[in-house]
Amino acid sequence: MKSNYSADNIPEVALSWASEGEPVVLATVVETWGSAPRRVGAQMAIGLNGKMQGSVSGGCIESAVVSEAQEAIETKSIRLLEYGVSNKDAFSVGLACGGKIRVMLEPVGHTISLETLQKLVDFRKNKVPVACVVNIITGETKLQTEGYSERFSGFEEENKIFVTVHNSPIRVVIVGAVHIAQNLVKLSKIANFDPLVVDPRSGFANSERFKLETIIEEWPDTALSKISIDRNTAIVLLTHDPKLDDPALEIALNSDAFYIGALGSKKTHAARIDRMKGLGFAVDRTNRISGPIGLNIGASNPAEIAISILAEIISKLRQDRQ
Repeated sequence: MKSNYSADNIPEVALSWASEGEPVVLATVVETWGSAPRRVGAQMAIGLNGKMQGSVSGGCIESAVVSEAQEAIETKSIRLLEYGVSNKDAFSVGLACGGKIRVMLEPVGHTISLETLQKLVDFRKNKVPVACVVNIITGETKLQTEGYSERFSGFEEENKIFVTVHNSPIRVVIVGAVHIAQNLVKLSKIANFDPLVVDPRSGFANSERFKLETIIEEWPDTALSKISIDRNTAIVLLTHDPKLDDPALEIALNSDAFYIGALGSKKTHAARIDRMKGLGFAVDRTNRISGPIGLNIGASNPAEIAISILAEIISKLRQDRQ
């Protein structure tokens, strides 16, 4: 199964360890079958003496992968590992739940140079989509910034080339610096998304309530017109106020955002839809708005509502990109 999974902060961790002179191995999920718990492209950084960050499974094969990584450090070469129910030791180190997983080990400084890893981290920092292309036969690793932004991590050229696609983080644009937004910002960061809060009201959008780098203190239509809204963007409207929500909604409905959600009751949402229809938006456009916002989990406080919103964003993201 291919995936457009972007590998958390593992390249950054690997670079930090390697820059301090520590031997490091990058472990990457390259293939999965059945109920394997992590997607293709998921990564783990492994240092000496079993130090690790990230994961390549639900915890069932990490110890075996760490052990194999120590040998990869010694041989300085790529290794491909396979675990699953077909292995004789599947229960002790494999995927007892019934799946299979294939993992590639790359020693940093050998198959992937420190210079290449630094460039990868720089591209990710600057939100430039980049692909790490590995020839698993020769060990040659190179970066490409063209032609992969809409593609998936996976094998190419008869399983000789493996490509890990590092797309920009999912951006969550939150209109309305309310209590729910404070929780949603925290949760979005935990999920490795990139939250941004838009609100012209200084009493709401201030450094006491949010970190400055996440705030745009402008009217939503002005702010959103300056933001690049693409298929990696979710837009969340939380103000309840048509003066703030509606201008943002107009821009959102004309954009490629994969998710648009708006807070409010069914009655509030029905009125919102009528206003959008009055502005000329067809039903196929207004149907893009999720309202009332969030998965129906019975949420009753700001933290729970934020959880329901993030869960709906993730659900929509995965459904669209199976």
